[in-house]
Amino acid sequence: MLKLVRQALTAAVLIALAVRLRRRARLPRAVPPPSVPPSVPVPARRSRRAGTALLWLVVAVVVALTLGFALMGTSARRDVQALVRAATEQQQSPAGGEPLTSVTSVESPADPVATDRPTPDASAAQAPNCAPRRRPIDPRRVAPDVKRAVDGQWRRIERWLKRNAPRTYRTLGAPARARTIAVAESQMGVDFPDALRASLLRHNGARGAGVLGFRPGARDQLTVRGIRDAWREMCAREPAGSWDGLLIPFLSYTAFDGTTAYATVSSADGTVAGATGRRLRSTYTLLRTVADTLERGGTIDGRRPAVGDGLLRWRPAR
Repeated sequence: MLKLVRQALTAAVLIALAVRLRRRARLPRAVPPPSVPPSVPVPARRSRRAGTALLWLVVAVVVALTLGFALMGTSARRDVQALVRAATEQQQSPAGGEPLTSVTSVESPADPVATDRPTPDASAAQAPNCAPRRRPIDPRRVAPDVKRAVDGQWRRIERWLKRNAPRTYRTLGAPARARTIAVAESQMGVDFPDALRASLLRHNGARGAGVLGFRPGARDQLTVRGIRDAWREMCAREPAGSWDGLLIPFLSYTAFDGTTAYATVSSADGTVAGATGRRLRSTYTLLRTVADTLERGGTIDGRRPAVGDGLLRWRPAR
C-alpha cells in the first residue's frame, strides 16, 4: 500500500513539472508597458496564479484517481483470494461439511508413551469422554501426604517380597517419570488421581500380575504406556459408548468370555473397580489391603498368598 501511494505521488509530481515546463516554454515573458505605473499589477501575473491553482488541482485529481485505482485493485485481489480459500476449503471438507484439521502432537519423542501410538477407531469419538481436547503437558507434583502414604504401603510390600518372594520382587517396574505420566494424561484428556500417580512413580507397572494377581485370570500390571494403550483400545471397542473414558485401566485380566478386560481407577473420584469383588476407595486402599494380607495372612476375594520357587502366587483358600 505504501509503495502504491509513493508511486502515485511521484507520478503526480512529474506530471506537474512537465506541465509547468511546457507552459513556460510556450508563453513569452510578460513585460509591463512603459506607460503602466509600477504600482499597478500586471494581468499576466493573475493568469499565472490561476494556472498554478489549476495545475495543483490536476495533480490532486491524478493522486486521487491513482489511489482509488490502487484501493480498488487491493480490494479485488482480496476478493479473489477469499474466493480461492473458500473453494479450497470446500474441496478439502468431508461430506458433513466440516473442514478437515490436522492434530499436532505435543509430546516429547524421549517419552516412552510418545511412540507407537495406535489410532482409535472412528467410533471412539462417540464414546463418552473418549475424544479429549488437546491440553498442555503438566507434570504436576503429587500431594506430599499422598506420596508418603502410598510409598509406605509399597515399602511394606517390597519388604515382604524381598524376604519371601524375591523373584516376584524383581518383576516390579522401575519408577515412572512425572513427565511420562503427564504426557499420558494429555493424550487421554484425564487426570490420574494422586494415589495412582504416586504408585506409578514408585513402580511403573510390573512384568505379569505379580503382587496384584489375586483376581482370576489376572495378567499384567500395566505401565504408563500400557495404561494409555489399553484406554485407547477400550475407547475404540464396539459398541461405541460402551466404555467411559474417565476410567483408567491399570490391571489386565482375561474375562470369562475369553476377552481382555481391565481393573480401573476412576479419574473422577479415584475409586478402584474390578481389582477385587468390591469397589475400593483408592489405589492406596488397594495397596494397603495387599500389604495387610501379605504380612498378617488372610485372603482377598477367597485367595491367599502362597510362595513357590521365589514366586508369589494367589491360591484359592480352602
